Amino acid sequence: MIKVFNTMSRTKEIFKPLKKGEVSIYCCGVTPYNAPHIGNARPFVTWDVIRRFFKKSGYEVRYVQNFTDVDDKIIKAANEQGVTWKEISEKNIAAYFKSMDALNVRHADIYPKVSETMEDIIKMIQTLVDKGFAYVLDNGDVFYSVEADKNYGKLSGRKLEDMMAGARVEVDNRKRHPMDFALWKASKPGEPSWESPFGAGRPGWHIECSAMSLKYLGEKFDFHGGGSDLIFPHHENEIAQSQAAIGDENSFAQYWLHNGFITIGNEKASKSDKQMVKATKGFFTVEEILAKYAGEVVRLFLLQTHYRNPLEFSEARIIEAQEFFGKLAKAYWQLDELARKVHAGEFIKDTGEKNFAITASPACGLADLGERLLSNFYAAMSDDFNTALAITYMFELAKEIGGYYGGFVKGEILPVTIDGDIILRTRDIYMEMAEIIGIFEQPVPVTKAEEKSDESALVDSLMKIILALRQEARAAKNWATADKIRDELKATGIVVEDTPQGATWKRA
Repeated sequence: MIKVFNTMSRTKEIFKPLKKGEVSIYCCGVTPYNAPHIGNARPFVTWDVIRRFFKKSGYEVRYVQNFTDVDDKIIKAANEQGVTWKEISEKNIAAYFKSMDALNVRHADIYPKVSETMEDIIKMIQTLVDKGFAYVLDNGDVFYSVEADKNYGKLSGRKLEDMMAGARVEVDNRKRHPMDFALWKASKPGEPSWESPFGAGRPGWHIECSAMSLKYLGEKFDFHGGGSDLIFPHHENEIAQSQAAIGDENSFAQYWLHNGFITIGNEKASKSDKQMVKATKGFFTVEEILAKYAGEVVRLFLLQTHYRNPLEFSEARIIEAQEFFGKLAKAYWQLDELARKVHAGEFIKDTGEKNFAITASPACGLADLGERLLSNFYAAMSDDFNTALAITYMFELAKEIGGYYGGFVKGEILPVTIDGDIILRTRDIYMEMAEIIGIFEQPVPVTKAEEKSDESALVDSLMKIILALRQEARAAKNWATADKIRDELKATGIVVEDTPQGATWKRA
């Protein structure tokens, strides 16, 4: 049973897919007038994890994410740079994919663009005009009439009179109501335009997402999501115009999910605030952050806080995530080494016969714990996609893996007691968690501390072998060989001492 917090009802609801075994998702994409910033990244990483989780849970997922490639900001940037709006859009769409690929965000099933969906947008506007929910001005502008919609404001819980109180609404005496919003904007000199029954022009922002989501997901689909800043007016307006055009107040998205803001100094992150850029000491776009930190570290940072909660961005927080990722990666390497030994035949395989050494092995306990933690992991994800809690279960398993691996390296756990199937199952559990969180899909970096730790473990193992060989020489009264081993080790800086409990060693 999966529960989701629905912004529409403002409560957690049991998820009931419209089609059994299928999930349909629309996420509002970027307006590519600039390179993506860290605030842009959060919703896409969030929905990527949700999508991965549904797939791992056995659902077929159809995921649509748009590009608003025609927009006032894009036109402004094009005019400032002396290029076309299309050049600005394409350049920044490429930057988007580069950044999201580095964050392990899997590509959507389809990326519709406004410029490629114009026919559907115009058709939808005409339907709203014909039904009396929209009106056309003499110059060709088209507005949605909020007063014609008795349900307007149901997503945000606002009433028209409340919206007007203290609202900063651009004065336009041509509108019937100050809160009416543009569906079509008449063309202006130097701007891109398309022909329509209302005259040459281009669409307003809100109608674009309605037309694209309906085209690719149908009149009813499961999820619609984006940042909390989109609840009003963007998503509110999407609902109003979509349900008015369809003629069904229960149509359109069934569940609305919104992620919290990323803040810097308790201010919402955005590309336009120069002070915020300065506060980050030189990096703010995803590309700038990735120049200093691995993409999977940044991804983990974004997921260590529940998606609905605000997330304070700072370099110190990224460094904490990097250290945390290093601990998870260490367990990944430890399991990988054990798995290689399994495939090399260094551990015994379970023959199905009773073997006390195997059943008493700590590996059995490790696998049992892994199964319990995997169940807890799925329970956390099933409770409104709580990645923050799910990651703690993964970390708990990582600690246990480290303890088991340490026992193996120290010789406390003998190869004869290890069932290779159990090791491989533990690795499968750990990697199943990692796949949903979306890490270990790029070359996993090994920190200097980890390299030093691995080197120490290797030295310990080699010294056990050397001292065992020396002990065999002593037992055979081959004193010359035993002394030679001791002297050669001393020459390399290792001192061997014979004690009643056996030989020990230390660095000189």
